[in-house]
Amino acid sequence: MFASVTSAVLFCAEGHLIRVEVQVAAGLPGFSLVGLPDASIRESRDRARAAVLSSGYPWPKHKITVNLAPSSDRKAGSGLDLAIAVGVLAASGVIPPEAIEGRAFIGELGLDGSLRPVRGVAPMVGSLGECDVVVPVASATEAHVVALGRVHLVANLVELVEALLGEAPWPDHDASRADPVQHDRPDLADVQGQPVARHALEIAAAGAHHTLFIGPPGAGKTMLASRLPGLLPPLDRDRALEVTMVHSASGISLPRGGLVTEPPFRAPHHTASLNALVGGGSHAVRPGEASIAHGGVLFLDELAEFAPSVLDGLRQPLESKVIHVFRTEIRASLPADFLLVAAMNPCPCGGGAPGTCVCGDAVLHRYARRVSGPLLDRFDLRVPVHRPAVDDLLVNEPGESSALVAARVASARRLAIERQGCPNGALPASRLDEVARVDASALALLRHELEHDRLSGRGYHRIRRVARTIADLRASADGRVDDHRDHEVDERDVTLALRFRASLTRSMGRVA
Repeated sequence: MFASVTSAVLFCAEGHLIRVEVQVAAGLPGFSLVGLPDASIRESRDRARAAVLSSGYPWPKHKITVNLAPSSDRKAGSGLDLAIAVGVLAASGVIPPEAIEGRAFIGELGLDGSLRPVRGVAPMVGSLGECDVVVPVASATEAHVVALGRVHLVANLVELVEALLGEAPWPDHDASRADPVQHDRPDLADVQGQPVARHALEIAAAGAHHTLFIGPPGAGKTMLASRLPGLLPPLDRDRALEVTMVHSASGISLPRGGLVTEPPFRAPHHTASLNALVGGGSHAVRPGEASIAHGGVLFLDELAEFAPSVLDGLRQPLESKVIHVFRTEIRASLPADFLLVAAMNPCPCGGGAPGTCVCGDAVLHRYARRVSGPLLDRFDLRVPVHRPAVDDLLVNEPGESSALVAARVASARRLAIERQGCPNGALPASRLDEVARVDASALALLRHELEHDRLSGRGYHRIRRVARTIADLRASADGRVDDHRDHEVDERDVTLALRFRASLTRSMGRVA
């Protein structure tokens, strides 16, 4: 007998629909699995057989052939366990074929017949279209957020077979207990002093500008960066769905409600490999930290401690907002539209009070070269962070809260979206003359910087984008949004943008 069962597998951050074709025919007992399965799928034979027998159903003593169609694509993961078991039961006559029509099955089987969650349920269910889907109870949140058909939650194989046979109704499991607890974002009011760095953080949030903080240990660089997500607007529906798919594919627990609506914050350790940061793998390609931070913030603390080759792997994604992974048998694209924020010490010894650095010039230059010039040029804001003043620490007066700053950021972002359809940081160079015009004095200042080789072509465009954001923030604060919607960028805006693009070499050993 023959049975065809619908399921799906995970490929990078996307789900691919799979037909599990099962034939039970006369012959010596055996089990053949074809269709380019990986090791985890080949092991499904033993898990499915043990689960079926533990649940009290017969395992056919015939020749069993399982084909995973389409056979030209490599499959990975244990999510096909349930589909294989259902296919064998249907092909052997235990389950009528009409009971599985219009339904898909995703889940890993335990040897006792229990159903366990797998990574990437959301993109897999999203690839199934309008058919009903059966998933483990623990995968309810991910399945419900993207499913177009009905979602059936099943705890074990016995429940599923009884429901398919009509011997019992579909189980009604309460999946709320699987919802993870949401944590509050840290507040910007906790940051003492640091008016310049706080202003830079507001500009970065308003315009989606990549930012580098340079300062001695304990100055508050990490504290500032960790508060940036609380200043960003919530994700819109389309972006939230993209982020949810990536997080599900990465095995990250989704928030209550299933949809990721807040910008993610990722802070990988400086020992992270290139594959861990940008994604990859030999057979099963997985999203890296740059893709998991899609729609949010990727924070690289101790930037100079990362391997230079790993850092340079971010140069292309910062421009294209996507990561292309090429392997011998794999071609994949991963989303990577993130806001890069980094922090580093001014020198290996950490700096300190002026004149106390013990690093020689050769050490400083070698340390600075760990961050390549092309990557450094991609930071819109390069901000020296000084140690807070004594009075700021002892008086302990809270600064502006994240809510107040986020309101200004939202207003400036709204202005940019209404004007050009994207944040200023993503503004194409071809549209700068249209929406970020500079007046004569500002143009003369930019010409002076270019003629003295203090700006590259990319840096020139980035200065203009930052200046546009500064002008938008000022317009929002003044309450004259309509008057400034197409207003020229003046010399004040360009001057401040240039001040926020400090030279890394000049900062080495001079930040107290």
